[in-house]
Amino acid sequence: MNIIQCNIPGPLILEPKVFGDERGFFMESWNVSAFTQAGLDLTFVQDNHSHSQKGVLRGMHFQNPGPQGKLVRVVRGAVFDAVVDLRLSSPTFGKWTGVVLSAENKRMFWVPEGFAHGFLTLEDDTDFLYKCTAPYAPQHEASLAWDDPTVGITWPLEGLEVKLSAKDAMGLALHDVQAFA
Repeated sequence: MNIIQCNIPGPLILEPKVFGDERGFFMESWNVSAFTQAGLDLTFVQDNHSHSQKGVLRGMHFQNPGPQGKLVRVVRGAVFDAVVDLRLSSPTFGKWTGVVLSAENKRMFWVPEGFAHGFLTLEDDTDFLYKCTAPYAPQHEASLAWDDPTVGITWPLEGLEVKLSAKDAMGLALHDVQAFA
């Protein structure tokens, strides 16, 4: 597995070894031994699957208390995946990083605890899978505004009509979120 550091400490882009031939391909998306050797000693408690049409923006979600680390990937379609550092003690507090994940590139993205997370679907019928280190706790979930100018995420919006849930349309400004210590 190839591990690519991001411009913010914590999130990682993971490129699995893919073995393919005329029949298709094989890859390991999770192997506790390989991930532990790579410095990612993780315990997952929940797997989620999201299906979306082109232009759906989900996020920027986080839970506090009960933060979730997430290992995310796309098995059909493509997304622009973004995270924002919400760790008050971090020198990169309020900074973001993002990556295109697709069925074609087979990349995975590690989102550590203490980050807001969201994605924009770039193709119809996109299937997004993620493993979580903590269970979903709706009473502790919050949303950072996806378009907060203080954060300034550069979403690839050209030619897209963004579709948001009512909850995500009510995302908080960075200075209003309950950040992590």
